[in-house]
Amino acid sequence: MPRPRPLVIGHRGAPGYRPEHSRSSYDLAVAMGVDAVEPDVVVSRDGVLVVRHENEIGSTTDVSTRPEFADRRTTKTIDGAELTGWFTEDFTWDELATLRCRERLPQLRPTSASFDDEQPVLRLRDVLDLIRGASLEQGREIGVVLEIKHATYFAGLGFDISALVAEELADAGWSRGELPLVVESFESTVLARLKARGIPATYIYLLEAAGRPFDLLSAHGKAALTYRQTAAPAGLDALVGAVDGISVDKRMILSPDRLGRATGPSPVVADAHARGLRVFTWTCRPENAFLVAQFRTKGGAGAFGDYESEWSIIRDAGVDGVFVDQPDLGLAFFRG
Repeated sequence: MPRPRPLVIGHRGAPGYRPEHSRSSYDLAVAMGVDAVEPDVVVSRDGVLVVRHENEIGSTTDVSTRPEFADRRTTKTIDGAELTGWFTEDFTWDELATLRCRERLPQLRPTSASFDDEQPVLRLRDVLDLIRGASLEQGREIGVVLEIKHATYFAGLGFDISALVAEELADAGWSRGELPLVVESFESTVLARLKARGIPATYIYLLEAAGRPFDLLSAHGKAALTYRQTAAPAGLDALVGAVDGISVDKRMILSPDRLGRATGPSPVVADAHARGLRVFTWTCRPENAFLVAQFRTKGGAGAFGDYESEWSIIRDAGVDGVFVDQPDLGLAFFRG
C-alpha cells in the first residue's frame, strides 16, 4: 500500500526558525511549500481578532519592556489556570500594533530569538490576506487552519468570538469556500455556533491528551467527558455529524508508557476513520525537548533527536494532517 500523504501545516508559520505568528514565520512556511498555515486567534479590548498563541502575551512580545504598559500587568484565571502577565483583552488593537514579536522559547531556539523585536503583531485579517496573496503568486491553493482560543472565557467578557470570526472571514472574502479553510478549537460549542452560521469549512475538534474541555466543564462540571473519553469509540460516535474530524496531541497516537517509550500507534486514528472522521495531530518537532524519551539523543534539549523514528509511527498510523514547526523537515519526511 502507498504511504499516506497527510497535509503538512505550518504551525503558527515556521516557528522553528522565526518567532511564532510573525510575518516572516508565515512567509517562510509558505515559501517552503506548506499546504496550510495555522493562526491562533484571541481578542483585543476593541474586538479585533489578534493572532497570538494565547491572550497572555508577556513571553511572545516586547510588552514587558514597554514602560507605558507596565500598569497593565495583572493576574487572571484563564480556563481554570491562574496566569500573571499582560493580556490582549486589556489593549486596543492600535496599542497591540505597536508591540513586536518575540521567540517564546529563546533558550531552545536561539536562532529564532535573533529575530526578536523586529516584526509587529498581526491580526487575523493580515494572515488571511497574506495567504490569499501567496496562493495567487504561487498558483496553488494554500489553506488556513484557524484555531479559536478561549471562546468561553471571552464570552464571559462579552465577546461572541464566533460572530467576530464569521464577520472577519466574510470581510476578507474567505466565507465562500474559494480557498481551503479549517476551523478548530478545544471547545466544541464554538465550533457548533460557527458551523450554524453557514461558514463553509472543515470543522476539527482539538483533543488534549488529558483533562476536560473548558466549555463543557463550565456547563456540566465533572460530568463533562474528558478528552480521552471523547477519543474512545463511544465518544467518537457522538462526534459524527457534529464535526468533520479531530486533532489529537501526538501522545494519543504514540501512547508513551511511564518511562516515555512509545508503544503506539494507538487505535485512535483507525477508530476515527472508521466513523468517517479525519484525524490531524500536533505537533511534530525534531528537538529532543519535544520527543518521547526513546527518541532523544545527545546534545541537549535543543538538539535534533531521532525525530524520524517518532514521526514514522505517526505517519504509519495514517493521519490526515500534521502540524510542524519546521516545515522543510515536515515536507521532506511526510512527502518524501
